[in-house]
Amino acid sequence: MTATRAPAQGSRLKLNLLANVAGTGGSALMQIAFVPLYIRYIGIEAYGLIGFYAALQGVLQVLDLGFSPTMNREMARYSVQPERAAEARDLARTLEAAYWVIGLVIGVSIWLLAPWIATHWIHPATLQVGVVRQAIVLMGVLSLVQWPLTLYVGGLIGLQRQPLLNALQVGLSALGHCGAVLVLWRLSPTITAFLTWQIAIGAVRLALLALAFWRSAPAAARAPRFDLARLREIWRFSAGMGGITVTTLILTQADKVILSKLISLKLFGYYTLAGTVGGGVAVIAGPVFNLVFPQLSALVASGNLNSIKRFYHQSAQLMAVLILPVAALLALFSSDILQAWTGTPEVAQNAAPIVSLLALGSALNSIMVLPYSLQLAYGWTSLGVRLNTLFIVLLVPAIIVLATRYGPAGAAAVWALLNTLYLILGAPLTYRRLLSGEGRRWILEDVALPALGALVVVGVARAVLPHGMPRLVTASLMPAVLGLSMATAALLAWRIRAWAVEHVQAWRLNGGEAG
Repeated sequence: MTATRAPAQGSRLKLNLLANVAGTGGSALMQIAFVPLYIRYIGIEAYGLIGFYAALQGVLQVLDLGFSPTMNREMARYSVQPERAAEARDLARTLEAAYWVIGLVIGVSIWLLAPWIATHWIHPATLQVGVVRQAIVLMGVLSLVQWPLTLYVGGLIGLQRQPLLNALQVGLSALGHCGAVLVLWRLSPTITAFLTWQIAIGAVRLALLALAFWRSAPAAARAPRFDLARLREIWRFSAGMGGITVTTLILTQADKVILSKLISLKLFGYYTLAGTVGGGVAVIAGPVFNLVFPQLSALVASGNLNSIKRFYHQSAQLMAVLILPVAALLALFSSDILQAWTGTPEVAQNAAPIVSLLALGSALNSIMVLPYSLQLAYGWTSLGVRLNTLFIVLLVPAIIVLATRYGPAGAAAVWALLNTLYLILGAPLTYRRLLSGEGRRWILEDVALPALGALVVVGVARAVLPHGMPRLVTASLMPAVLGLSMATAALLAWRIRAWAVEHVQAWRLNGGEAG
């Protein structure tokens, strides 16, 4: 690597990270901000239908067949091989055709199954069956317009066009949420009106992301064409990713699917609400993965082991600093945060234990994103498939038993236990094969020290601050506790600390020169 390219690469990484954090964080914050308004207008039971749609989409991702992460990986590889631009565009066109066919099948299938789902699976108490059936029909249409999105998103990430992607995502997210509230307020406070608006926004998002991808794709002398030969080149990695995708989705969505059958729609609404908060920890992991995976894939392709280790450990510490303080805050202050957020004691009482457990499980899952990224960068997909298959055998019976006995909190406890097991088994196997000798450094320096700093700060705050604080007091104190916790975690993560010191010194130097 030349001296002139290193700063440019570093600048791109920082820009992509900033774009990913701003985009994903902005979208997540908007979702969190608007949830109380949705519940106010359509009720917790109808909000449970939104949770059912999210679970349905998660389950249907098994039909992705590993194409989206394959698109990400292949676009990243093609981006450093300009002579293969035509092949890159052919691959994109081929996968695009497959996505549209699958999306059409999904939409029609949900439409046809709507009467059965409304009468035999969902358990509404106040909503009429006809309204539930109509909502599920609209979910079928929404699935059709949303299905190809993952292809274009994966392609833009692989091409490292995160600033463009996140600018579109944040703008469309804002339009979607604000427009939905306006529709519910001024036109019709119903779940069907909400879904109809989401269909309109989904169509706009699809058109814009497709246009953005094709304009960002490597330029070629001819138009892209459907070519099965491109699929034959990637089938092995895609098949492995398909196996990981299927098993991962079963693991992450089984709780929601099973609960939607076992409990009332109202209780499922509480679980959905808790998942928005507690599972929101994983939202932070997405930007880091989107930043790390393409760069890690390029480093693995270059074969520079020292660069791989340095970049990997820095990324792992970044993940820990961003994830662990948030998880600790949500786990220990779940009731206060829910009360301040929704203003409803009933919601806080029912959802707080679920939030704490989901936050713990999501934090452990997010910490394992870096070992998972390493596996994919090396093209090693079999470990993920085998571990996920083992966990599925344990997961489904455990959810049924604990959810039947303890309700939604039982299912959330399974998620926390599952990810604890994933950490214990998955990490050592990954480092033994791919980065021998680095596992101890990862767990001690990259994870344990930032975790200790985060827990000490949040734990002391929990011991000092009273329960049931006024909403404004909670809203004022929680950001302060989170900021102090993140700062402490960063100080204990020496690579992040060194990075911060380096940039502060550079800023002072530039300021002195400017002055």
